[in-house]
Amino acid sequence: MRLTVLRAAACLLAASCAQAATPPAKPKPLAAPVTNASDGRIRVQLMARNAVTLSGEVAAKIAALPVPEGGSFSKGQPLVQFDCGSYRAQLRKSQASLEAASQLLKVNNQLAKLNSAGALDVAQAQGKAKEAAADASYMLTIVGKCVISAPFNGRVARRVAAVHQYVSPGNPVLDIVDSGALELRMLVPSKWLPTLKPGSKFTVAVDELGASFPAKIERLGAQIDPVSQSILAVGVIEGKGASLLPGMSGWASFK
Repeated sequence: MRLTVLRAAACLLAASCAQAATPPAKPKPLAAPVTNASDGRIRVQLMARNAVTLSGEVAAKIAALPVPEGGSFSKGQPLVQFDCGSYRAQLRKSQASLEAASQLLKVNNQLAKLNSAGALDVAQAQGKAKEAAADASYMLTIVGKCVISAPFNGRVARRVAAVHQYVSPGNPVLDIVDSGALELRMLVPSKWLPTLKPGSKFTVAVDELGASFPAKIERLGAQIDPVSQSILAVGVIEGKGASLLPGMSGWASFK
């Protein structure tokens, strides 16, 4: 019996020692860097400088969307027109009220000069005139929001709403993109900073076109990602690239 107990104790002790000798599990490595610079190439994406979703600021039905999907437009060109007949009617009403209040104030001022109207009458007329002017100004602002004009030269990427559709303030209507020079966005290793500067030359091979274009670095990011040890670099194509579109991607090759 005593021999059996000793053997059991020895087995427990051996198991405990084996467990103690087992090295702790290694922590999971950090996420792999999004860049792959082993061959001097960096993954790059082409993006428009400005990409905006246009939303209405009034509750109304869409009357017209003059530019189709994929169509081009110029800065200041109307892109969305709302049916604002009721708002324009309210504007005319507020303008009429303003005219009447202004006439009343004018009459009271004249009567006050003849001592036929008191200071209270003049003050009340002034208050009504200011209130009417504020209402007219507000309605004029509302009517001015019945047309959304293009903030820059560009193209319509997508129609989110349709003509005759009723939309509330804040509802998206159009996605538009800038038609100017595209930006080349990439993450480069932070150890490249001593040699990579604005103006540095490189070549970008666009996957969708199977063609390469000369480019240069325009600016670098403001901070380094501590996990991937990379930094944002933004470049531009040198010369014209009429066939390039936002969303294309490829590889940037640095010498």
